[in-house]
Amino acid sequence: MLYDGGADDWTPEDVHAVLGCVVATRRALEDAGHDVDQIAVDQGFTWLAQTRKADAVFNLCEGIGGISSLESKVASAVELLGIPMTGGSAWTMTICHRKPILNAVLAARGLPVPQWSIPSDDDELGDFPLPAIVKPAAEDASVGVDQDAVLMNHADLRDRVEWCRAKFGSVIVQRYIEGRELAVAFVGDDTLPLSEIDFSGMPQDHWPIVTFDAKWTPGSADFKGTVPKCPADVAQGVAESTIEVATLAWQVVEGRGYGRIDMRVDADGKPWIIEVNPNPDTSPDAGLENMARAHGWSYETLVERILEAAFVPALASSRAGALR
Repeated sequence: MLYDGGADDWTPEDVHAVLGCVVATRRALEDAGHDVDQIAVDQGFTWLAQTRKADAVFNLCEGIGGISSLESKVASAVELLGIPMTGGSAWTMTICHRKPILNAVLAARGLPVPQWSIPSDDDELGDFPLPAIVKPAAEDASVGVDQDAVLMNHADLRDRVEWCRAKFGSVIVQRYIEGRELAVAFVGDDTLPLSEIDFSGMPQDHWPIVTFDAKWTPGSADFKGTVPKCPADVAQGVAESTIEVATLAWQVVEGRGYGRIDMRVDADGKPWIIEVNPNPDTSPDAGLENMARAHGWSYETLVERILEAAFVPALASSRAGALR
């Protein structure tokens, strides 16, 4: 089992967020009779030498030293070893964690992606439709997304782009889609029940979006105001079209193992792709586990199904080939 060994500036909360998932997953694997070596990944290569002895790799590594852009490098190294590995390939991770590239790939296949732009230094953005949301272009887990990320006028939009660029480097501006937020998850061949974020508890002056605080700051207004509901209470037609679009997106990025597609459904019932997430959080209290439970699986079953899917990596790729 591989996981990020952390960095010197990690807080106790950061360490707990990583190790909590590692410990729970390890316990589930050991209860199923597997022998598990728990290996922290750093920028040396000791971890890689240890990994050579494995029959399979359960990849929980979301970066190296807290740098999320290095997540795909870990997957690349394991792929070179030729060892079965849970979750997404290095290629899928690279595409999905660079939002402009992902949007371009999905749009080229005719899939619904909200209008987006990579603003240049002198881009006034005066023609960009509002409201708009500004995000770091190469982060995940809602890093860089807070209540100030959605803008209603172009002057504020330019200021937010400058702030985000200074803090995170690359930036993407995207049309904000007002509507319901749904998620579709896949584990191997299974499509899990639709989940919805219930924003009814969000303060009136807050945008109904999943911010960094909504995911990682218990007790915050955003955390309290974003309650996942699974299965989602949606009309059959909306559910079918949302799952269809999500499935096509998962195939286009050659998703394998397990993943989650975050969607917005507008007032006309049209689903829009917001994020494609390979290797979403597998913690016992995470959204994927909630969806698996609605599917009739225990946490132990979820972990075992993720491991089993590591031994059929060509499945998603063969499906994607049918779209070419």
